[in-house]
Amino acid sequence: MAAKKDAKSSRKKQQGGNDKPAEETESGEVGGREDLSEQEIAEGKEVKTVKKEAKREQKRAPPPRKPTQEDSKQRKPPQEREFPIIAIGASAGGLEALESLFSNMPPDTGMSFVVVTHTDPSRQSMLPQILQRGTQMEVIQIKGGMSVKPNTIYLPPSNKDVALEHDTFEFKEQRGVSTMRLPIDTFFKSLADNRGERAGCIVLSGTGTDGSQGLRFLKENGGLAMVQRPESAKYSGMPESAIATGLADFVLDPGEMPRQLIEYFSHPSNIKIGAETEEGADSPGVISKVVAILAKRTGHDFSQYKKSTLIRRIQRRMSVTRAPDGDRYLKHLHRHPDEIDSLFQDLLIGVTSFFRDPEAFAHLKEKVLPELLTRNDDQSFRVWVAGCATGEEVYSIVILLMEVLDELDIRKELQIFGTDIDETAIEKARDGVFPPNIAADVSPARLKRFFGREDSHYRVRTHVREPVVFAVQNVLKDPPFSRLDLLLCRNLLIYLESSAQKKLIPLFHYALKSGGVLFLGTSETVGEFTDIFAPISKKWNTYRKRDVSVSAQPHVRFPTGRKDMDAAIEQMRPFKTAQAVKESGIAYATERLLLTKHTPTCVIVNHNGEIHYIHGRTGKYLEPSAGYASLNVVDMAREGLRFELSYALRKVKERGRMVRREGLKVKTNGEPQEINLTVKPMAEPESLKDMLMILFEEAAPRKEPARTGKEAPIDGVKERVIELERELARVRQDHRTTLEELETSNEELKSLNEELQSSNEELQSTNEELESSREELQSLNEELATVNSELHDKITEVSDAYDTITDVLNSTRIAILFVDEDNVVKRFTSEAAKLVNLIENDVGRPLSHISTNLQYENLREDIRSVIHDLNVVEKEVATQDGHWYNMRIVPYRTKDNRIDGAIVTFINIDEQKKAQQRLE
Repeated sequence: MAAKKDAKSSRKKQQGGNDKPAEETESGEVGGREDLSEQEIAEGKEVKTVKKEAKREQKRAPPPRKPTQEDSKQRKPPQEREFPIIAIGASAGGLEALESLFSNMPPDTGMSFVVVTHTDPSRQSMLPQILQRGTQMEVIQIKGGMSVKPNTIYLPPSNKDVALEHDTFEFKEQRGVSTMRLPIDTFFKSLADNRGERAGCIVLSGTGTDGSQGLRFLKENGGLAMVQRPESAKYSGMPESAIATGLADFVLDPGEMPRQLIEYFSHPSNIKIGAETEEGADSPGVISKVVAILAKRTGHDFSQYKKSTLIRRIQRRMSVTRAPDGDRYLKHLHRHPDEIDSLFQDLLIGVTSFFRDPEAFAHLKEKVLPELLTRNDDQSFRVWVAGCATGEEVYSIVILLMEVLDELDIRKELQIFGTDIDETAIEKARDGVFPPNIAADVSPARLKRFFGREDSHYRVRTHVREPVVFAVQNVLKDPPFSRLDLLLCRNLLIYLESSAQKKLIPLFHYALKSGGVLFLGTSETVGEFTDIFAPISKKWNTYRKRDVSVSAQPHVRFPTGRKDMDAAIEQMRPFKTAQAVKESGIAYATERLLLTKHTPTCVIVNHNGEIHYIHGRTGKYLEPSAGYASLNVVDMAREGLRFELSYALRKVKERGRMVRREGLKVKTNGEPQEINLTVKPMAEPESLKDMLMILFEEAAPRKEPARTGKEAPIDGVKERVIELERELARVRQDHRTTLEELETSNEELKSLNEELQSSNEELQSTNEELESSREELQSLNEELATVNSELHDKITEVSDAYDTITDVLNSTRIAILFVDEDNVVKRFTSEAAKLVNLIENDVGRPLSHISTNLQYENLREDIRSVIHDLNVVEKEVATQDGHWYNMRIVPYRTKDNRIDGAIVTFINIDEQKKAQQRLE
């Protein structure tokens, strides 16, 4: 009851505009509630209200066209709380893209823009001043606690990482230099949690992968994702990484993005899905038709997905495709099959990360896993991760298990099964390759132990990958795994109808061993099945399987479908099937060879002793071994033959020539039989070149002299003793030889192992140093590229100002000459060039090298006097052609009040002189 009261009070706040809209909150796992039926009722009422408003709005306004300032003035959000917030991530080369984006953006879009870049924390960024020149919107540097308002551009300080919490900006503590800094991901994630569907993100030029993980979170919450076309980016690393997620709605040039943004967010947020009744309820026809199209195209039935989730995802795709109603969208699906795949990916957004909800995984490691791993003597530990997406959660569990096993100092075989409905995600999980930004979620110690660095990404190490099997599986359709110790199903149930949840929880109960643990997401519970699951931690949603009587167990409906898991496990078997061997052509070549040469009973094996072909009756010499089926000839050898056969195979591999052993006694049906054994390499045909032939021949019976009387038994005993002594001597010799060879091999292997360990340590140390240096250089390169772009823009600005000042000086027709303290020409105006005979190449030349048109000889001395004494010289001077000028020489002072030369000005006073002559 308390939960219901909290839910009602929460919805009242939402309707008053003091918190998130209910539909938006439900879109992400943060806003999930346990009381699903009451939530759906509340959502239905809100959807009806919004749909009526959207319908009236559609009747009043024409469809959006090319955005203009006039159009943008007419677009006002229904509530200020509803205006979209667009997060823009950029790094190296992003300045040009930002200028192109905002120069094409109308000033009254009703949106707010937050620009997050990689900047040097030690210097003040000039980006606010640069962006302000190209837009009429206000550009503001963020301060802690500042609220967001529309039609404004926000930029965080250089030394702060920013996040959005309850529509206000909050600063996050920056990580150390040794840890990867990902400010774009940080803000994208906070925006996804805060705004959901009324949010968008744009990834522009830059190196690395920052922004890709945040884009996933924003898409999970129904936001819009745009990426700069890599061909138009100076650095394509960040755009290509974002596109590789497969979640980008639009890939455009920066100048094309404003129009698409305005069209998307001006589209009604709740478009009618189909025909509506007077009350405005959705017709189920369009939803069911879309689900049917998806099932036909992908083979997956989404009818048991939560209806509110389906409606939101379909409406989002309708906004992207500009479909005004459900019928138009159905036609679009039929005409554009690629849109079905896009909708399928939207429904399957598997947002995950390593150790997502770190406190929950810490609880699992400290409170759950030690007890599970020590509670029984089973040599294997089985885990199933349902809905594993790209595998981060699977590898997180493997890491935790290996750490706990080491801490407890026990050994167990791990069998981890990761399944998901998305085949593309499973392929990525199998590769085990992840971008460098996982360093934000995985500690340096874990990165070093469980991951290897390859170029610009991390790959899970072999010992982490080996115990894991990935398979495509639909938990609602395909058979489950069984005899599990641990089952993880996190953030999957929140997208399913309650009927599907009631089907899965008993299935999970069946799949677990007695005392097994079920680990759910932070917004999920077992619901009404508390009689079969006991809570370990309600906060972290971990449950232990209860052992109940057969009569009390819930009915389990077992799904039947594809055998993907069996196929995946079958691929792990080391031996080929008989059919595969037959198809290889070896059997045909062997049969021809043996029939041609009339060979006695034999088998053809490879160098590992695995049988590829059998000729004749070998039952006297070989028999199937007990246990797991094996085709190894040594395992199948009868008593008395195994040791000699193993020895002969080893000698043939070492020496490359035939080995023959005679008089071997093999027990067949309890009776010893004497045989001759021959093992030889095969040289022909070509297909059998790497094979060995093992020949079994019955030894000819020995002729013994006839004995009579008492000598017969005595001689028989003596011969038996001699034979045993001979056999014992041979065994001792073989044993001694084998020990010597083994000791030699062990010494060589030990020496080689020490060398390899030493080399590996050196290489690992060098690799770590190089990777650390590379990351620092990459970060520094991005910061320098950003600074370079800003300086380039500043130089352009200064150059424009210089040209303007030069034009102003030339337009005054005043002759001005600048010289330094050594009387060297620094710059001059065009009027001064006529008086002092200057050309452009004279800049940098001493004034004494240049003749003047003045009837004045003391110009250079007066300049020196002004620079030395800091006085001002003012005289009237005449030119050779009779013109008069008022010459004024003053010191040239720099900004820091340092004398750096002199300024000579010449003002024409011909009219003044003529007037003076007339007066005289």
